[in-house]
Amino acid sequence: MTRIDAKFAKLRADGQKAFVAYIMAGDPDTATSLEIMKGLPSAGVDIIELGMPFTDPMADGPTIQLSGQRALEGGQTLQKTLDMARAFREGDSETPIVMMGYYNPIYSRGVDRFLADAVDAGIDGLIIVDLPPEEDDELCIPAQAAGLNFIRLATPTTDDRRLPKVLQNTSGFVYYVSITGITGAANAIASDVGPEVSRIKAATDLPVVVGFGIKTPEGAAGIARVADGAVVGSAIVERIGRGDAPDDVLSFVASLAEGARAA
Repeated sequence: MTRIDAKFAKLRADGQKAFVAYIMAGDPDTATSLEIMKGLPSAGVDIIELGMPFTDPMADGPTIQLSGQRALEGGQTLQKTLDMARAFREGDSETPIVMMGYYNPIYSRGVDRFLADAVDAGIDGLIIVDLPPEEDDELCIPAQAAGLNFIRLATPTTDDRRLPKVLQNTSGFVYYVSITGITGAANAIASDVGPEVSRIKAATDLPVVVGFGIKTPEGAAGIARVADGAVVGSAIVERIGRGDAPDDVLSFVASLAEGARAA
């Protein structure tokens, strides 16, 4: 059982929904990013998504794109991102960390080396948005063999014929993208998301969490009512980008977590 499996088991036992927060590693700088990361569990975050900066983030809107640019301009690398996770683990052995991003930096490092380093750093799962199921031999299968969950995205365009392929080697949880388009582009609507979550849950025993388009505590609550959890990224990253102090960012995160808990 991975930390992700254990977290969802505990949440189910407690009758709670998951709150997942995304931050970009190294934004606005490594030290500040790590300070925020270390504060996320106390702010109510159940699972941390740690973004890997990349030069061509095709699924991301302007907010996440700019955060990646800031991180890269500040000298953030894949090695420094792994080092952040390792530093976080010195004080927290329980909160799951999912690295989210694109395959190119991993490919450049080498899959075997990356997976060994990720496990050593305390990473629990991967979300690699540009690797479809047809490429599972590339990273998904080796990652699972190394003990990491490989979390797949399902979208509004994932029809019943495609869904079994998407779920085939997915573990940890299913990430349902609530909107068509890029991150931060529109608001997630619970009444639209609910039937899709039910459709996915009919095909898998995995938890289904929903992200993209959740920006407020009320939005997090609405989505958590119809899913196993809610993910917020752009709304948090926006506050980091405008220079909010870490304590202020974490206060906002706490309000989002409270919203999800209200479900």
